[in-house]
Amino acid sequence: MLRTALRNVLAHKARLMMTALAVLLGVAFVAGTLIFSDTVGEAVKNASARNLKDVAVSVQAIDAEPDSPDAVDDQKDGKRTSALDDKLADRIRALPGVASVRSDVTGEATLAGKDDQPVGNGWQNRAVNFQPGKDGKDGRYPMAQGRGPRNAGELALAESTAKAAGYRIGDTVRFATDGPVLTKKLVGIVATDDPQVTAGGSLTLFDTATAQRLYLHPGQFDELVVAATPGTDQRALTAKVRELLPEGRAQATSGSELAAQQAKMIAQQNSALSQTLLTFAGIALFVGVFIIANTFTMLISQRSREIALLRAVGASRRQVVRSVLAEAALLGLVSSVVGFALGAGIAVGLRAVLDANGAGFPDGPVIISPTTVAAALAVGVVVTVLAAWLPSRKAAKIAPVEALSTAEAPPAPRSLVVRNVIGAVITGLGVAVMLWVSTLTSGDDLPVAMAGSMLTLTGVIILAPLLSRPLVSLAGAVTTRLFGIGGKLAKENALRNPRRTAATASALMIGLTLITGMTVVGHSAQLGMDKMAATSLTADYQIKTTTYVGLDPELSKKVAKVPGVEAMAPLREAGFSTGGGADGGFGVLRGTDLSQIDKVTQLTFVKGSLAGVRAGGIAVSETEAKEHGWRAGETVSVRFDEKKTTKLKIAGVYKDNETLGGSFGALSLVDPHLTPVKNDELLVKAADGGSPELVKEIRHALGDSPLLKIQNHDDLRKETAGQIDTVLNMIYGLLGMAVIIAVVGVVNTLAMSVFERTREIGMLRAIGLARSGIKQMVRLESVVISLFGAVLGIGVGIFLAWAGGSMVGSSFPTYEMVLPWGRLGLFLLIALVVGVLAALWPARRAARLNMLEAIGAQ
Repeated sequence: MLRTALRNVLAHKARLMMTALAVLLGVAFVAGTLIFSDTVGEAVKNASARNLKDVAVSVQAIDAEPDSPDAVDDQKDGKRTSALDDKLADRIRALPGVASVRSDVTGEATLAGKDDQPVGNGWQNRAVNFQPGKDGKDGRYPMAQGRGPRNAGELALAESTAKAAGYRIGDTVRFATDGPVLTKKLVGIVATDDPQVTAGGSLTLFDTATAQRLYLHPGQFDELVVAATPGTDQRALTAKVRELLPEGRAQATSGSELAAQQAKMIAQQNSALSQTLLTFAGIALFVGVFIIANTFTMLISQRSREIALLRAVGASRRQVVRSVLAEAALLGLVSSVVGFALGAGIAVGLRAVLDANGAGFPDGPVIISPTTVAAALAVGVVVTVLAAWLPSRKAAKIAPVEALSTAEAPPAPRSLVVRNVIGAVITGLGVAVMLWVSTLTSGDDLPVAMAGSMLTLTGVIILAPLLSRPLVSLAGAVTTRLFGIGGKLAKENALRNPRRTAATASALMIGLTLITGMTVVGHSAQLGMDKMAATSLTADYQIKTTTYVGLDPELSKKVAKVPGVEAMAPLREAGFSTGGGADGGFGVLRGTDLSQIDKVTQLTFVKGSLAGVRAGGIAVSETEAKEHGWRAGETVSVRFDEKKTTKLKIAGVYKDNETLGGSFGALSLVDPHLTPVKNDELLVKAADGGSPELVKEIRHALGDSPLLKIQNHDDLRKETAGQIDTVLNMIYGLLGMAVIIAVVGVVNTLAMSVFERTREIGMLRAIGLARSGIKQMVRLESVVISLFGAVLGIGVGIFLAWAGGSMVGSSFPTYEMVLPWGRLGLFLLIALVVGVLAALWPARRAARLNMLEAIGAQ
């Protein structure tokens, strides 16, 4: 039977080609994901290991307690106070086994490029101190050009940072740490493989004294990196270092512990990405299951006489099952091997594409582990065998005499009653769950929504043969009216075997269901955000800093004096807690200029008024009031620092406003709880609607700092739209693999259907149907099947998007489901094109059949 299976694979290799392609693509997706994850993870891990190469012990400073004198001093000057100083460093150097101690100062610095735009990604914009040895070189940051900074007027940059900013040796570099712009001369460019820098951040280096003045206090450090002499026990050395540290102000960690922590963190980061990609790979393979099952069902139907003969000469039912499963295993193995090779290429290409878009992964070899090879091959073989299991059972049920005596007659159609009942139950259960989901408002209920979506989709797939008759008949009525006999024949062919039609269309339906659902939610969320911004923000500009360090209030006041500024309202916020235990909660009080706030945002009070807030009270949003059980006119007790209780009078309740959040009041209510006092953002109303010249004047008033982020309504809309579009485009790309496999399924089904109907096509040719009519019939059949899958997919996708929209709407009250008719129409058009393209080869093959040979075919 094994030889028979091998012979059948070789004999039907042309008919199995498309099935092999479906398995191949699915395995390529899985293999590419695993190889990409392993490669990037290993590269980042190696880069981190190189950074920890000479680290035996890392001593890091711990922030001072809030009430300590050091913390109070920090709050006054905005700098950190560290317990790590030169004296402690010298004491550690004196320990036995210590080879050297590196004293690091770290902070953030945002550079302005030659185009005056910020360089890097906010929190990834690192700044460190350059520490040369006797030879003038810093082993951690080797010089690529120039030299290291030696005084307060000099700095060095990483190669990638200098390139991104457009700076060369000798240029004057503009940058900011937490306030006004500073300038220094670029004297050196260093090489680094720090993952944080290569992933899109920037790196700036100062001499040690300058770094301390910018971020700490003279003589202080953020970290002491201890290198050990050969043969020194890291744990023992770490214990000795800990004995020298001030209690509660510093901590020591061995190099091996740091390496383990970083490895764990990297594994967690890669795991999230891998799981996401593998989810889409699973969808692609799930779609492939329909194609595999379809192919083997059709092959078994075409080989019924051969199977019957095997049964007649003594083959048992179990042997027939094993023969079919062996065919599937051989097909899966060959396809998986080729798919794995393609997956390796996908992994390399994906890394290159992401690097070209600024991902900045560290260099490293492609990692192909034995586990990845085994997993990819096993997935391909197992999926193929499982998909062929039901067809193999059908093959085993063929009775020798019945099959031999009825070889010329079409097989009697099996009843769909049991299938329809099961499908109706599962669909009903899924719809019931999703109707319940439509009443939920918490993101924590996402697993329930996913389970309901899976049940609904599964139920519709089972019911697809039943649904195919009315939908295909409707499409057939159109094709018949437009194309005459060719359209009618296409409809009859699609309806001839509803199971096959349903299985072929379901592959396309799955991909379009997910794409449609994501598109509807994304489009509705975007419109909701636009509406929220339009209704809550009447200011022309919103001003923040890229690193969220805040803006100096004295500097911010200058904005109000800029010619052309009609109104300016600062916003700064302080967090508070209410009560304790189960009844406790948290909130944020935003302080603002109450004489200007109604000019830069739309305020609608449902109870109370702004006048009451100006009299010393606060206003809360409807959602905040409902959450805490607050009412206008009552006085509530809150704790801003978790020690002192403050009483606040609620002077009004307003409709939810994204700009003001849950509550707001006068600046005088917030400022006592902020150290240092800084504005989180500024809302600016222009007299003439704003202009580029006004933006320049505002920037100049704020010191031309590269930290500034001045956005108008279009900028804010593009920012949110860009985030949503990025996610949707990524989903389209990932689900595109499932759609491609679905297209392969349509081609495969049509090609095998043409072979199955060889005699019928010959008879049609004999009674006068031209070759063009044969092509048209096959094309229209493909279009009908594709449109059937598209209509089902779009319909189910819209339903799931509607049911799950309540959870998205919980994030902002302006969310409302709006159908993107343009994109939905595009999806139908794509399905139409898919149908036409998928039929090209089968239609051409059908039209080229020799009439007499086709009539004589068995």
